Amino acid sequence: MRAGLRRRSLLGAGALGLLAGCAAPGGGGPAVRIVALAGGRELTRAALLAEALRCDYLLLGEQHDNPHHHAQRGAWLAALPIGTPVVAEQLTRGLSVSPQGELLARLQAGGFDPKGWRWPLHEPVLAAAAAPGRQLLGGNVPRELARDAARRGPAAWPPELAALLEPAALEAAAQDALDGDLLRGHCGMLPAARVPSMRAAQRLRDASMWLALREAHAAAPGLPAVLVAGNGHVRSDYGVPTLIRRHAPQARWMSVGFVEPGFALDGTVPYTHVCITAGVPEREDPART
Repeated sequence: MRAGLRRRSLLGAGALGLLAGCAAPGGGGPAVRIVALAGGRELTRAALLAEALRCDYLLLGEQHDNPHHHAQRGAWLAALPIGTPVVAEQLTRGLSVSPQGELLARLQAGGFDPKGWRWPLHEPVLAAAAAPGRQLLGGNVPRELARDAARRGPAAWPPELAALLEPAALEAAAQDALDGDLLRGHCGMLPAARVPSMRAAQRLRDASMWLALREAHAAAPGLPAVLVAGNGHVRSDYGVPTLIRRHAPQARWMSVGFVEPGFALDGTVPYTHVCITAGVPEREDPART
């Protein structure tokens, strides 16, 4: 489970078609399949979580606008032992969610922006993480700091996070992959001159989430610290795993990308596992919103 970049899929196009076409266990509901990229093994949720309990870190991605991803991750979190700490991209590092009170109010006290995260889209996963006996912690930087990094680049990194990022520079191929994803995320309208500072803001968020994960794991020994964040943040080539490998090389970790039918399971997959769910039939065009 260590060194996620070593995990490569042996699945061919035929196997991908089989996975995409299978019905959900028990019948009814959209199809869901979990695949370990090492050897192309198909796993049940219970089998994957049993493996995760032997890890130090479990990173769960998402496509932000896919409700199936949030529902699945909520079910996964509910199946983990009480006391398992969960760090959320949607909340601010240093803040935690109170165990009592109305859910949305508790989340907002932890830095949650309902409009920005299109509440209640993320309710299933955040409700599971904030259930009684659970620990839901913030992982992200404050919005003002992220905006500053997007303007000024690494000059805006606080010393604590710069100390994590500077010795963990991305390899050229990983940086190209991140830059390409940033451009696609802005519909190709991001000026080339802005890409380095936007990259710095993305990496700043990764460092903040890694620091929160490390602190959560130290406070709950024997349990995996879980991150719930966008797929980009859990990628093994340019996301949080790059910081795990640099600063905790002996740590055991899993990175699960939550994807949709048609995702290519080939040697370029940047996760240790993928969870394939139904897609979003009418996805909004971000260039028009």
